Amino acid sequence: MDERIREIAVRTAEENSLELVQVEIVGSTKNPTVRVFIDKLGGVTHEDCSTVSRRIETLLDAEDFLPAAYLLEVSSPGLERELYNLKDFERFAGNLAKVKTNQAVDGQKNFRGRIVGVEDEEIVFEDKTKGTVRFPYSTVAKANLEVDLHEELKRNG
Repeated sequence: MDERIREIAVRTAEENSLELVQVEIVGSTKNPTVRVFIDKLGGVTHEDCSTVSRRIETLLDAEDFLPAAYLLEVSSPGLERELYNLKDFERFAGNLAKVKTNQAVDGQKNFRGRIVGVEDEEIVFEDKTKGTVRFPYSTVAKANLEVDLHEELKRNG
């Protein structure tokens, strides 16, 4: 079921020139919530979310493999979006981020700073306290972008 929902979401996002960021199914099996996160350069509009939501809902209802009481949520991943894969680290090189690893790197598991880039399967990261560190992507437990308030104020001011 998860894979079929993901296929529908990928196809719908691509048909609308959007990127599928993530699909999550949460809640009980009787009343699941399907969360779809989409993105595009310049940000997602309310209309993008509405269009994708209507299309996915039509396809899910036609295939009828979800309980009648499912809830569908389509949204942007937000300014502090989660980084789900190596491609996200490459795409957001230069941005501020928080990264938690499942193994200590130079005695540290939590990093805050700027993504420098990706080399092979390693993340190169400029940590605020440690300086430049490298860690394999496979050790990343969770990662999110952080809003650079200074940059946002310059951009919107």
